[in-house]
Amino acid sequence: MVVAYRRRADLAEKVVEEAKRLGAPEAYAVGVDVGDPASVSSMSSRVGELVPYLNVVVNAAGVLQLGGVEETSIEEWEETLRVNLTGVFLMTRSLLPLMKRAPWASIVNVASIAGETGNVVAGVAYSASKAGVIGLTKRLAVQLASLGIRVNAVAPSFVETDMTRSFLDTPEKRERIASLHPLRIILKPEDVAEAILFLADPSRSRGITGHVLSINAGRRT
Repeated sequence: MVVAYRRRADLAEKVVEEAKRLGAPEAYAVGVDVGDPASVSSMSSRVGELVPYLNVVVNAAGVLQLGGVEETSIEEWEETLRVNLTGVFLMTRSLLPLMKRAPWASIVNVASIAGETGNVVAGVAYSASKAGVIGLTKRLAVQLASLGIRVNAVAPSFVETDMTRSFLDTPEKRERIASLHPLRIILKPEDVAEAILFLADPSRSRGITGHVLSINAGRRT
């Protein structure tokens, strides 16, 4: 197992240690800027030195962007797409040779409900980037099917993470976010992780590719 990280090497190492504790025979952390071609190339070379092949690639790196079309600068637009969309393209392209060596392989991309509907808090650049991830997922699923590589995506609604905690720092804010979802819950990272595991595991989803699994607590718009 290889954990890719941008800044928080300490958290990546914690994930590595937890993976080893749970029985992973090998686990490593490798730094990368997913939106930078040179950084991704260096990362993939390092991964190739550490493991003989990859069964699963999860493209989960992302940045949150807020603001409408008039408030969004071109720099903010380009940076959001660089990380959220170009990053998925670069990581997939760079790691594909290692996936081709595997007896089976699966890619799971983390999109968002923001890529499916415009009626969300996220900004225009974020929504556009996640819609792009959905389109890229569907195209890759067709292209890589002949190699036996499945490609799917998850599209979560609002998830409680460090990145979104400021939206939940009062009981009133939590109630407002929960009220947007018919199940009246706020999603946890574990909810998304279980969906990713389902799509990645061929024993559970070998006939599924090109699919976007919405994790939305009932929210459709």
